[in-house]
Amino acid sequence: MLGLLDFANDWLRKGGLLVLAAIVFAESGLLVGFFLPGDSLLFFAGFLASKAGGHTLPGGLPVVALVAAVAAIVGDQVGFWFGRRVGPSVFNRPQGRLFNPANVAKSQAFFDKHGSKTIVLARFVPVVRTFTPVLAGVGKMHYRTFVTYNVIGGVLWGAGITTLGYFLGKIEFIKNNLEVAAIIIVAVSVLPMFIEYLRHRRAAPGTIEAEESVVPLD
Repeated sequence: MLGLLDFANDWLRKGGLLVLAAIVFAESGLLVGFFLPGDSLLFFAGFLASKAGGHTLPGGLPVVALVAAVAAIVGDQVGFWFGRRVGPSVFNRPQGRLFNPANVAKSQAFFDKHGSKTIVLARFVPVVRTFTPVLAGVGKMHYRTFVTYNVIGGVLWGAGITTLGYFLGKIEFIKNNLEVAAIIIVAVSVLPMFIEYLRHRRAAPGTIEAEESVVPLD
């Protein structure tokens, strides 16, 4: 994981905001972007926007967070329309170098369980976040519903993790120990899922069964 973090850090230092926007967009809106280090990239983008990171990325936290959030939202919008228009034909293809049907199955199971709010939750789950907007388009989710959840998820993920990197990167210990940053990124990624798990555990068994048997797409 440390090597992946170093890789993301290096990309940002060389390419700046353009690389940040391109990678976040690709991971959110292009099926081939599922392997990209989105969480790590956002964390280091925030760090590089801070004084501790040498203000490597211009504009400070507001600009960097805005770029990340907008790229994430636009990426999911593209993924949604792609799914609505050509998604089924792509998903029926056999496994190839870049396309693995298992990733679709994993994302579909996640979508079936959580319904519309998957658009927000999936942002924090690698691989799943790449395929979820496409699945929403294939399933013909109500467009206004998708846009609402997409904006919420894009801001929470894009701006949220960037802000986390900005402030935590100022801590000398984290700055000098990237493996700690990696653990933080993983913790942030799974936190929404953990909260959702606890919520379901506290719900009545009958309620859980009812929620899992219905997929509210609008």
